[in-house]
Amino acid sequence: MATLSYPGVYVEEISSGVRPLEVASTSTAAFVGLAEMGPAEATRVTNWTEFQRLYGSYITDGYLAHGVFQFFNNGGRQCYIVRAVRADAKIASVTVRNRAAASPPAGLLFAARNAGAWGNSLLLTIDDGTLDPGSEFRLTVRRQPDPAVVAANFRDTAPLETFDNLSLDSAAPNYVVTVLQRDSSLVTAQVLSTNVSTQKGVHRGAFGARLPLGANRSFQINVDGDGFQEVTLPDTIATSTDFTAVAGAITTAVSNLNKKKTSTDDHALDDFVCTQETTGGQTRMILTSGTNKAGSSVAAQAAAVNDATFMLKLGVGNGGRSESGLAVQRPAKVEALQVGDAAAAGAISTAVLGEDGDDQVTGLLFDTAFHKLDAITDFSLLSVPGEGTTAMFGLGTAYCANRPLKDVFYIGEAASHDVDVDDATTFRNQLTSANSYGGLYFPWVRALDPTGRSTSPVLLPPSGYIAGLYARIDANRGVWKAPAGTEASLNGVVGLAAELSDVEQGNLNPLGVNVIRRFPAAGIVSFGARTVTSDPEWRYVPVRRTAIMLRVSIYNGIQWAVFEPNDEPLWSQLRLNIGAFMMNLFRQGAFQGSTPTQAFFVKCDSETTTQSDIDAGVVNVLVGFAPLKPAEFVVVKISQKAGLAAA
Repeated sequence: MATLSYPGVYVEEISSGVRPLEVASTSTAAFVGLAEMGPAEATRVTNWTEFQRLYGSYITDGYLAHGVFQFFNNGGRQCYIVRAVRADAKIASVTVRNRAAASPPAGLLFAARNAGAWGNSLLLTIDDGTLDPGSEFRLTVRRQPDPAVVAANFRDTAPLETFDNLSLDSAAPNYVVTVLQRDSSLVTAQVLSTNVSTQKGVHRGAFGARLPLGANRSFQINVDGDGFQEVTLPDTIATSTDFTAVAGAITTAVSNLNKKKTSTDDHALDDFVCTQETTGGQTRMILTSGTNKAGSSVAAQAAAVNDATFMLKLGVGNGGRSESGLAVQRPAKVEALQVGDAAAAGAISTAVLGEDGDDQVTGLLFDTAFHKLDAITDFSLLSVPGEGTTAMFGLGTAYCANRPLKDVFYIGEAASHDVDVDDATTFRNQLTSANSYGGLYFPWVRALDPTGRSTSPVLLPPSGYIAGLYARIDANRGVWKAPAGTEASLNGVVGLAAELSDVEQGNLNPLGVNVIRRFPAAGIVSFGARTVTSDPEWRYVPVRRTAIMLRVSIYNGIQWAVFEPNDEPLWSQLRLNIGAFMMNLFRQGAFQGSTPTQAFFVKCDSETTTQSDIDAGVVNVLVGFAPLKPAEFVVVKISQKAGLAAA
């Protein structure tokens, strides 16, 4: 409330008390499984291309990629991926020596971003950087089709990643470790503790220096970052054609300069030296700092008048090139460096072969992976494609039921070898965890082999298809519509592991086994919508998932109420906001009943919240709804109409 201190008009905004609730998403899935590559942490992907970039493609010992592809193919829009990694999996890496001239130690360790044999196919090329070729380097990352052979024309393969102008200065924004950690999805870098080599900073002029200089005897020089100072050579050098004499004059002139910064080492200028080098009849000048440390450097540029840099070929514009004290810490130049499988020779110090691991895939591996989803709250479906075991089904449904908000539904499947009613019945009867937070689908489906290795259709787990179907039905009809029926077609399916009849499905339906069937007009469809629970209140998938949607939506939508005064104004606001939310769902056809009072109620008053509740800091809201249950059995009664009596 405004402080009333002067005569006049005061204007304030007053809240209407309307805080609309949003419907929680019900179509985001989470997939857990073995992958070719990728992080073990839960990562969101929004399309198949992104999945391939992060997790690779199809593998022989897992169906995660198959499930994710069919999720998107059947209507899914986004999902989380958790890669299950075996304990004995190894990360491919290679250690490259630095560029120090005398006995170069190991400099940098380049490693695949994550564990697996996929890292052995990474091919690195290390060149000088573009902007500062004397002090920085460029790293190009390719992936070769056959990790056993480095093709002679490997450069014809387009790079997957290129990082130019990388530095070994840990304080620089282009520090190689920082850049790769932030921007690369394929490799990381580590500067080893042995990589401490330094050199005197140097500026090498280009070959082709010419004498005499005549009147052009001035240039600017910056030693060890002290700042540019102008140097003018004596008149006696004007007509000299002796490069050694000119080099000596430069040495003397620079040594006589006074440093501009207190922090600059005295030796930088005092011990500065210029030499000349002749190769193939061409000469160049070499300007060298007096210090040997990481910050040592020499830079040259043109003077305003009487400039000598063109004749002496100094400065970047004239082909000159500077090398800092850190330049020798850069990894050695390598044309084709195979991560993981490189031979230890020359520039290569050591290499560690990447491995997928041989440990047996157990439920513990997936249970650990499930808990990497604990902090993720915006997904509502969970699947482990291809792991059709009773133990896995139990782990999945238990995880969903034990999440704090109970906000996830598990899509499970029978085993690939379960091909008849008896197999499915045995599988269902062996389940030790049969709560309402999971649905069981049978049988596996047949699809064209996405790898192209088989000319015949291959068996694939149905859970990825079903998760995509859930997302499609949710978007088109709402979560309260059963994801089953003739409209619940499965895209990409060409056959089934078992073709069941009405009678055979009749034996499985009471057990809560959702059968995938083929119908002449509709094709292959999901034709069951039951959970595996024996509790009739939560028998149907849409009832359980509607309750999950309501729970999450209301939970997220009334967070504002925490610490509000616990009295009738708060209660009425809760009734208003939750009631408006439920009314909107009623109008969309989410509940049974022809009137709102038949469909739902919201109660929050002195009856639900007593004085003892208020004293304990509790407000109780009671929300009830009449769930829509699918017309699972459509009964049509036909009778003959008696003929009319003759007139």
